[in-house]
Amino acid sequence: MTGGTARRSSGARPDAAVPVFTGRLSSLPQRADQLFVYGTLQFGPVLEALLGRLPDTEFAVARDRRVAVLPQRVYPGLVAEPGRMAGGLLLRGLTPAEWAIIDAFEDEEYGVRSIQLVGREEPVPSFVWTAVVSEADWLPEVFAADQLPGYIALCARWRAEQD
Repeated sequence: MTGGTARRSSGARPDAAVPVFTGRLSSLPQRADQLFVYGTLQFGPVLEALLGRLPDTEFAVARDRRVAVLPQRVYPGLVAEPGRMAGGLLLRGLTPAEWAIIDAFEDEEYGVRSIQLVGREEPVPSFVWTAVVSEADWLPEVFAADQLPGYIALCARWRAEQD
């Protein structure tokens, strides 16, 4: 997590051709290069394992949302909850290839929706959860302490299988 300041990319940026989004990404604008992330994708080592680089990031807050614990999963889901705020990161500069990687990696119970972030006029896409969630909030510090190393290894194995 960046803690409020933008971070520079590490590594070369993959092909930046105009995307042709299909499936659950078909609702995205043709030049979508930003994504609000709030769970495991806000950890740099997870992004590096999946994408091979760390995209530019900035701290962001989603209005009227909460990051919920999901039954029998270590990763969370973003759900609507009036009056709540969900912290996360805005990933910037995503390429079509990176969108495809993230989309393939994400659980089928996520839908891509445009959400409103505090301080931004235009909504941005995020993967929101569409199934049952726990009443408990997902805490990134608990995930980092209990699950992060194993999750990074899982991401690296998944990515290697995709190549």
